[in-house]
Amino acid sequence: MAAARVRSGGRPTLEEVAARAGVGRGTASRVINGSPRVSAHTREAVEAAVAELGYVPNRAARALAGNRTDAIALVVPESESRFFTEPYFSDIVRGVGAALADTEMQLLLTLVGSDRERRRLAQYLTAHRVDGVLLVSVHADDPLPDLLEQLGMPAVMNGRRSATEPLPSVDSDNFEGARCAVEHLVSRGRRSIATITGRLDVYAAQRRLDGYRRALADAGLEPDERLIAPADFSEEGGVRAMRELLARRPDVDAVFAASDLMAAGARQVLREADRRIPDDVALVGFDDSSVARHMDPALTSVRQPIEEMGREMTRVLLAEIAGENTERPQIVLPTELVVRDSS
Repeated sequence: MAAARVRSGGRPTLEEVAARAGVGRGTASRVINGSPRVSAHTREAVEAAVAELGYVPNRAARALAGNRTDAIALVVPESESRFFTEPYFSDIVRGVGAALADTEMQLLLTLVGSDRERRRLAQYLTAHRVDGVLLVSVHADDPLPDLLEQLGMPAVMNGRRSATEPLPSVDSDNFEGARCAVEHLVSRGRRSIATITGRLDVYAAQRRLDGYRRALADAGLEPDERLIAPADFSEEGGVRAMRELLARRPDVDAVFAASDLMAAGARQVLREADRRIPDDVALVGFDDSSVARHMDPALTSVRQPIEEMGREMTRVLLAEIAGENTERPQIVLPTELVVRDSS
């Protein structure tokens, strides 16, 4: 024990805890950060090493041990074209930036749109060149969250991969937002209500579809799979999906699109088909982005607090880095239906 303390200048490091416990650095970090993905035997060994060495897992100790970078990464597993065309991402960045304004932390924005970029990011994170990671737009099969767990890297997700997400996350109430949107359409006398979903490997898209189904069931309307058209949150996806819906169910009288961009694509197709909005087909989106406010007619949309999500994600991550979180929070922020002329 005395030799270990001399090597680190009198202050024990995470590497020394790992060596004392006979485990890897990442495993020791997972135990210290409260990860459930370790055995009871491993947890006991690491906790014993922490007690023996007097290791203190906080920001000050990390800085003194030379392990802190004072930087966090905002990782978006999407292409540049999608990142710069969807207002959602810029609002998230704005919220993150606001939360970091009064700190010494630097923000690194990383887009991961290809396997090559993903491998390069994995190498960067493995070298522990940042103190923590914010993950936005994560799909169910994305390996990045598991990599971060293995590395013991503090991380917070915008949304979850599933209902049993182990990492801390901040999301909006996608289910209730969608349910209220469709309930609104029902209250306006609409009965053939379609939905254009986002990518269903994204948990938020699944929850918005669940909310759509619940509202129909509550209204006593029979579900019809022909009224459900999967897309990808993009305007082009909304165009394709709306064309499919009109071909399958020409009698459609309302559409709930799971993003404002998809609603914009749907509006284009409806106009081409000489369907008046909202007289013939009512239209509702999700996000309440600038797209919704500038559409003609102005789009009814579900407002989610995107900037606030960015701020809250950052707050949770900074607490994770500082070792202040005793549990891994799963935070869900409320949504609000903003009614405009399209419905």
